[in-house]
Amino acid sequence: MPVTADSVEAGDSNPFGVLLRLMGNADLRDIAVIKDVSFEELGGSIVAVDAHNWLYRYLTTTVKWTSDDIYTTADGEEVANLVGVIQGLPKFFEADVTPVFVFDGAVTDLKDDEVKRRREQREQYEEDLEAAREEGDAIQVARLESRTQRLTDVIIETTRKLLGLLDVPIVDAPAEGEAQAAYMARRGDADYVGTEDYDALLFGAPYTLRQLTSSGDPELMDFEATLAEHDLSWEQLVDVALLCGTDFNEGVRGYGPKTAVKAIREHGDLWGVSEAEDVYVENADRIRDLFLDPAVTDEYSLETTIEPDLAAARAFVTDQWEVDTDEVARGFERIESSVVQTGLDDWT
Repeated sequence: MPVTADSVEAGDSNPFGVLLRLMGNADLRDIAVIKDVSFEELGGSIVAVDAHNWLYRYLTTTVKWTSDDIYTTADGEEVANLVGVIQGLPKFFEADVTPVFVFDGAVTDLKDDEVKRRREQREQYEEDLEAAREEGDAIQVARLESRTQRLTDVIIETTRKLLGLLDVPIVDAPAEGEAQAAYMARRGDADYVGTEDYDALLFGAPYTLRQLTSSGDPELMDFEATLAEHDLSWEQLVDVALLCGTDFNEGVRGYGPKTAVKAIREHGDLWGVSEAEDVYVENADRIRDLFLDPAVTDEYSLETTIEPDLAAARAFVTDQWEVDTDEVARGFERIESSVVQTGLDDWT
């Protein structure tokens, strides 16, 4: 059974246990210190990319705006991800930025409620999609098809194979890919974490790049500046998020980000707020540990000498997986041009 971007179901065969958090705790945007940054300013840097988050963005965009016959094999296997990867990677290469793709490992059982909610949401989308098809509403069909996309075993495996042919580094996280990426950045093995998820702050990512899949320049989210802006410690920032709600808990009614910051600063921590204001966050200790001391590994190797095998990558995409050549031609051209221009084999 394939794994969806909205849920992980019992018995899913996908070995990575994918559960995507497209935005994570979006309330954090109200308190995060964020500024725009140009790709030109990022030249020479290494970005640890939350692979599933990045991939799902390109997967859904491709499905929404591309005819399915372009990325569907004769056997009916859909590999829109291959189109998305070839269209998305040039943005890094042209800016002389080394992407390191960090893939998720196991999903914690604390996400059971969120998994259930997303499963129900996906099932509703699928019902709406069938109705739209019966009504012949092409616009609605395209929108809903993008929302019901699944990160199947084939999509994960073909993405990893293509990245390998392009010599893009891959790291396997023991649990949350975003937590692993943040750990790598804190160790100095990466300059930035790349994700759309605001929860990167809670994992302590020093600098997070958002909107890497958008047409314009990314946003830079600054961890230390955020703490300083609100006079909070890392632990207190996590407590603020627990009051607002995370992927692991619903939060407390009446506590938005600004109210939560005020309460934590006044009472010191979540337990002080709980006692003074009579609130309760289930599994608070465990959730706190998931952000402050997540499962990560230092057993990875980052080879920054990038030597993509473009001929093999083209053959893999267009011959083996039957993706329309015209759809990926420009992406491959941009990758090839950037190899010559920036000298990927000289990246550090």
